[in-house]
Amino acid sequence: MRPEDLLTTSPAPERLMEAAARLPEPEPEQVESVRRLLEASQRAPAETEWPPLLQAPRAKKDSRYAEPPTSHRSGVTGPLLVGAKRAFRLAFQPFINEVLRKQVEFNEAILDSLALLYEHQREESRAQTAWRREVMERLAALEKTARDDKRGS
Repeated sequence: MRPEDLLTTSPAPERLMEAAARLPEPEPEQVESVRRLLEASQRAPAETEWPPLLQAPRAKKDSRYAEPPTSHRSGVTGPLLVGAKRAFRLAFQPFINEVLRKQVEFNEAILDSLALLYEHQREESRAQTAWRREVMERLAALEKTARDDKRGS
Protein backbone atom coordinates (compact mmCIF):
# COMPACT_ATOMS: atom_id res chain seq x y z
CA MET A 1 0.00 0.00 0.00
CA ARG A 2 1.26 3.44 -0.89
CA PRO A 3 0.77 6.60 1.22
CA GLU A 4 -1.38 8.22 -1.47
CA ASP A 5 -3.77 5.24 -1.24
CA LEU A 6 -4.47 6.17 2.37
CA LEU A 7 -5.40 9.77 1.58
CA THR A 8 -8.94 9.82 0.25
CA THR A 9 -11.83 12.27 0.08
CA SER A 10 -14.40 9.52 -0.09
CA PRO A 11 -16.33 8.87 2.08
CA ALA A 12 -16.92 12.39 3.26
CA PRO A 13 -16.01 13.19 6.87
CA GLU A 14 -19.67 13.90 7.61
CA ARG A 15 -20.65 10.39 6.55
CA LEU A 16 -17.93 8.93 8.76
CA MET A 17 -19.21 10.96 11.72
CA GLU A 18 -22.75 9.69 11.10
CA ALA A 19 -21.51 6.11 10.89
CA ALA A 20 -19.50 6.55 14.10
CA ALA A 21 -22.60 7.90 15.87
CA ARG A 22 -24.52 4.74 14.88
CA LEU A 23 -21.92 2.46 16.48
CA PRO A 24 -23.17 0.62 19.56
CA GLU A 25 -21.78 1.42 22.98
CA PRO A 26 -18.97 -0.98 23.94
CA GLU A 27 -19.64 -3.58 26.58
CA PRO A 28 -18.38 -2.77 30.10
CA GLU A 29 -15.96 -5.72 29.98
CA GLN A 30 -14.34 -4.31 26.84
CA VAL A 31 -14.05 -0.86 28.40
CA GLU A 32 -12.48 -2.38 31.50
CA SER A 33 -10.08 -4.44 29.36
CA VAL A 34 -8.88 -1.36 27.49
CA ARG A 35 -8.58 0.60 30.76
CA ARG A 36 -6.38 -2.15 32.30
CA LEU A 37 -4.26 -2.25 29.15
CA LEU A 38 -3.74 1.50 29.26
CA GLU A 39 -2.83 1.40 32.96
CA ALA A 40 -0.33 -1.40 32.34
CA SER A 41 1.32 0.54 29.52
CA GLN A 42 1.71 3.66 31.69
CA ARG A 43 3.51 2.10 34.63
CA ALA A 44 6.69 3.73 35.82
CA PRO A 45 9.92 2.19 34.57
CA ALA A 46 11.43 -0.21 37.05
CA GLU A 47 14.82 0.55 38.51
CA THR A 48 17.15 -1.98 36.98
CA GLU A 49 20.84 -2.49 36.58
CA TRP A 50 22.65 -0.88 33.72
CA PRO A 51 21.89 -2.54 30.40
CA PRO A 52 24.52 -5.09 29.34
CA LEU A 53 25.19 -2.98 26.27
CA LEU A 54 26.36 -0.06 28.46
CA GLN A 55 28.19 -1.89 31.25
CA ALA A 56 31.58 -1.91 29.52
CA PRO A 57 31.50 1.81 28.60
CA ARG A 58 30.30 2.61 32.13
CA ALA A 59 33.39 0.94 33.56
CA LYS A 60 35.57 3.14 31.33
CA LYS A 61 33.72 6.46 31.76
CA ASP A 62 36.32 7.92 34.15
CA SER A 63 39.29 8.53 31.88
CA ARG A 64 41.32 10.27 34.59
CA TYR A 65 42.75 7.07 35.99
CA ALA A 66 44.78 4.70 33.86
CA GLU A 67 45.78 1.11 34.39
CA PRO A 68 48.81 0.56 36.61
CA PRO A 69 51.99 1.21 34.61
CA THR A 70 53.78 -1.78 33.11
CA SER A 71 56.65 -2.39 30.77
CA HIS A 72 57.42 -5.23 28.40
CA ARG A 73 61.15 -4.64 28.73
CA SER A 74 63.19 -6.93 30.94
CA GLY A 75 66.27 -6.43 33.00
CA VAL A 76 67.00 -3.04 34.57
CA THR A 77 65.18 -0.98 31.93
CA GLY A 78 61.67 -2.38 32.63
CA PRO A 79 61.50 -1.58 36.35
CA LEU A 80 63.11 1.86 35.74
CA LEU A 81 60.43 2.72 33.17
CA VAL A 82 57.64 1.54 35.48
CA GLY A 83 59.10 3.65 38.30
CA ALA A 84 59.33 6.70 36.01
CA LYS A 85 55.74 6.23 34.87
CA ARG A 86 54.56 5.96 38.50
CA ALA A 87 56.50 9.07 39.48
CA PHE A 88 55.08 11.02 36.53
CA ARG A 89 51.52 9.95 37.43
CA LEU A 90 52.04 10.79 41.08
CA ALA A 91 53.40 14.26 40.27
CA PHE A 92 50.92 15.20 37.57
CA GLN A 93 47.72 13.38 38.64
CA PRO A 94 46.02 16.58 39.95
CA PHE A 95 46.63 18.31 36.59
CA ILE A 96 45.49 15.24 34.65
CA ASN A 97 42.32 15.12 36.75
CA GLU A 98 41.56 18.79 36.08
CA VAL A 99 42.17 18.53 32.35
CA LEU A 100 39.93 15.47 32.02
CA ARG A 101 37.20 16.59 34.48
CA LYS A 102 34.86 17.95 31.78
CA GLN A 103 35.40 14.84 29.65
CA VAL A 104 34.38 12.64 32.58
CA GLU A 105 31.26 14.76 33.18
CA PHE A 106 30.39 14.50 29.49
CA ASN A 107 30.92 10.72 29.52
CA GLU A 108 28.61 10.37 32.53
CA ALA A 109 25.92 12.53 30.91
CA ILE A 110 26.07 10.55 27.66
CA LEU A 111 25.88 7.21 29.47
CA ASP A 112 22.91 8.41 31.55
CA SER A 113 21.16 9.55 28.37
CA LEU A 114 21.84 6.24 26.64
CA ALA A 115 20.56 4.31 29.65
CA LEU A 116 17.40 6.42 29.65
CA LEU A 117 16.88 5.83 25.92
CA TYR A 118 17.43 2.12 26.45
CA GLU A 119 14.83 2.04 29.25
CA HIS A 120 12.31 4.02 27.17
CA GLN A 121 12.83 1.61 24.28
CA ARG A 122 12.21 -1.38 26.56
CA GLU A 123 9.02 0.18 27.92
CA GLU A 124 7.82 1.06 24.43
CA SER A 125 8.51 -2.47 23.24
CA ARG A 126 6.58 -3.91 26.19
CA ALA A 127 3.62 -1.60 25.53
CA GLN A 128 3.71 -2.43 21.82
CA THR A 129 3.63 -6.14 22.62
CA ALA A 130 0.61 -5.66 24.88
CA TRP A 131 -1.21 -3.67 22.20
CA ARG A 132 -0.35 -6.25 19.54
CA ARG A 133 -1.72 -9.04 21.74
CA GLU A 134 -4.94 -7.06 22.31
CA VAL A 135 -5.36 -6.35 18.60
CA MET A 136 -4.79 -10.01 17.72
CA GLU A 137 -7.43 -11.07 20.28
CA ARG A 138 -9.90 -8.57 18.86
CA LEU A 139 -9.13 -9.67 15.31
CA ALA A 140 -9.70 -13.30 16.24
CA ALA A 141 -13.04 -12.37 17.85
CA LEU A 142 -14.07 -10.40 14.75
CA GLU A 143 -13.10 -13.28 12.44
CA LYS A 144 -15.07 -15.71 14.58
CA THR A 145 -18.10 -13.40 14.48
CA ALA A 146 -17.77 -13.05 10.70
CA ARG A 147 -17.58 -16.84 10.28
CA ASP A 148 -20.61 -17.33 12.54
CA ASP A 149 -22.56 -14.69 10.62
CA LYS A 150 -21.63 -16.33 7.31
CA ARG A 151 -22.83 -19.72 8.52
CA GLY A 152 -26.07 -18.22 9.84
CA SER A 153 -26.88 -16.54 6.51
